[in-house]
Amino acid sequence: MTKLLVNSSNSENTRIKNYLCSRFLFSDVIFIKKTYRKLNLINMNKSKNLYGHLFALTANVMWGLMAPIGKSALQEFSALSVTTFRMVGAAAAFWLLSIFCKQEQVNHRDMLRIFFASLFALVFNQGVFIFGLSMTSPIDASIVTTTLPIVTMIVAAIYLKEPITNKKVLGIFVGAMGALILILSSQAGSNGNGSLIGDLLCLTAQISFSIYLTVFKGLTQQYSAVTINKWMFVYASMCYIPFSYYDISTIQWASISTIAIVQVLYVVLGGSFLAYLCIMTAQKLLRPTVVSMYNYMQPIVATIAAIIMGIGSFGWQKGVAIALVFLGVYIVTQSKSRADFEKIGKEL
Repeated sequence: MTKLLVNSSNSENTRIKNYLCSRFLFSDVIFIKKTYRKLNLINMNKSKNLYGHLFALTANVMWGLMAPIGKSALQEFSALSVTTFRMVGAAAAFWLLSIFCKQEQVNHRDMLRIFFASLFALVFNQGVFIFGLSMTSPIDASIVTTTLPIVTMIVAAIYLKEPITNKKVLGIFVGAMGALILILSSQAGSNGNGSLIGDLLCLTAQISFSIYLTVFKGLTQQYSAVTINKWMFVYASMCYIPFSYYDISTIQWASISTIAIVQVLYVVLGGSFLAYLCIMTAQKLLRPTVVSMYNYMQPIVATIAAIIMGIGSFGWQKGVAIALVFLGVYIVTQSKSRADFEKIGKEL
C-alpha cells in the first residue's frame, strides 16, 4: 500500500513538472515570437525610411539639375511654354505608365482633393515661382527657396500637430546656413536686380508647396503615386493651356535647336515625371518636415553641375556649406515626431 502511494506521488510530481515545463516553454515561444515580430517591424520601418530618403534625394537632385538645364532651355522657349510642356508632357507620361499599373478608382470627394492638391503642388508652386523668378534676381529666388523647411515645419505644427522640437529647429537652422553660404559664395560678384514683389511671389510658391506636403499627405496613404500624379498633372494642364496657348502657337519650331528640345525633354521627364513620382513616394514614407529638408540639396546639385559644365568653381566655402546641409538633414531625421511622443506617453 505504501509503495502504491509513493508511486502515485512520483507520477503526480512528474505530471506537475511536465506541465510546468510545457507552460514555461510555451511562454518562451510566445515571447520569442513577439520579439521577432517587433524586430521585423523595426527592420521594415528602417527599410521604408531608407527608401523614403532615397526617393526624396532623387527628386531634389533632378530639380537641382533643372536650374542649369532649364535656364538653357529658356533661351529658346518662354517660361510659360516650358511650364505648359512640363504639365502636359508629365500628364501623358503618367497616364501611359498607369496602363501597366493596378487600376484604382478615385471617388468624387477625393478627386476634388486631388484638384486642390494640383493647385498647391503644381499650379501655384511652379507658375507663381516662374513669374517671381522673372521679376527678381536668381540669388534672391534661391535664398527664398531655403524657407521651405521652415514654412513646412510651421504648417505641420498647425495642421498635423507635429511638435516643434529643439532638434528640428537646430537641423533646419544648420541646413539653411549651409544653403545660404553655398548660394552667396556662388553668386559673389553678381549683380542683384532684386524685386520685393518677385521675392514675395517666390515665397508664395514655397508656402504653396509646404501646404501641399502637409495638408495633402493623406492622399498619398490612400492612392498610389501614379494615380495621384496622373490626375494632378491633368488638372494643372487644364489651368495652364488657356494662358499659354498664344506662346506655344507662335513658337518657330524650325529655328529651335536640337539641344533645346533635349533640355525640354529632361524638364518634362526628369524634372517633372520622375521627380514628382519620387517625391510622392517619399511623402508617403517620411514626415513633411524631413521631405522638405531635402530642398537644401537643390543648390548643391546646381553647383556641382555648374562645376562639371565648367561654369563654376569649387572652394572651401562650398565644402563647408555642403557639410552643413547634410548635417542639418541628419539632425532633423533624428528629431521625434508626434507618433514618437504618443508612444512614449503610452509606455509611461
